[in-house]
Amino acid sequence: MPVHFCAEVSSNHGSDLERCLAFVDAAAEAGCDSVKFQLFRVRELFAPEILARSEKHRAREQWELPADLLEPIAAHCAVRGVEFACTPFYLEAVAALLPYVAFYKIASYELLWDDLLAACAATGKPVVLSTGMATLPEIVHAVSVLRGAGASSIRLLHTVSAYPTPPAEANLASIDIIRRATGCPVGWSDHTVSPGVLHRAIHRWGAGFVEFHIDLDETGAEYASGHCWLPGQISEVIKAVREGEAADGSGLKTAAPSELADRDWRADPLDGLRPLRHVRAGWTP
Repeated sequence: MPVHFCAEVSSNHGSDLERCLAFVDAAAEAGCDSVKFQLFRVRELFAPEILARSEKHRAREQWELPADLLEPIAAHCAVRGVEFACTPFYLEAVAALLPYVAFYKIASYELLWDDLLAACAATGKPVVLSTGMATLPEIVHAVSVLRGAGASSIRLLHTVSAYPTPPAEANLASIDIIRRATGCPVGWSDHTVSPGVLHRAIHRWGAGFVEFHIDLDETGAEYASGHCWLPGQISEVIKAVREGEAADGSGLKTAAPSELADRDWRADPLDGLRPLRHVRAGWTP
């Protein structure tokens, strides 16, 4: 199966519709299968004790995606042929997203919140769950909650919730461990911005779904943290992966169309000379 590439806009959209649509365009042109946004309200994301003491956390209200942008973003995704996905960070967001999303993505920080897991699962839409910071028992429990609530499809993403993640800490071998423990397909959510890590996750550990953070122009709110890809960077990786997928072929060992003309120029079995004997007499340069 081809690898599914999902571009995570996160809070780089600036709450601006035109910029949101430009992200959809960039994802489509890079070869992505889906583009993902986040729907949160800071007042329902952090506890009031934290907001009362931290201007930094209160300032994240500027990162919120206005809910009235969901419909035009989803419509533009349909026009561009990419799936629209979104991460709900409060319970009412699950219903708000239901008419628009192809799948729900649950963030690592919400993995312990059974009520949110169950609400997403109960919609019948596919659920993608990131597992950063989690222990294996926590992941197994989350999968049990999703299954118990009727999830139609569950995909897990191994990730390291450090922004950025040092490649040496990616611990990609966990992809197989999580897969064996849960029976779910497991992909990779990237914060390394390393082509080598993405290729390793896909080709060594079988990550069939790769999520990555994207920015358009180095001006997004999260770009300075160092975990966001630019469109030109990720498009080269996707192009290489797609070329590799196309190279698999049928497995039937026979001459490829590009080498048919050379078949008669092999060494003849009777004298070891090229080309085959039936070609020699009538051959002209």
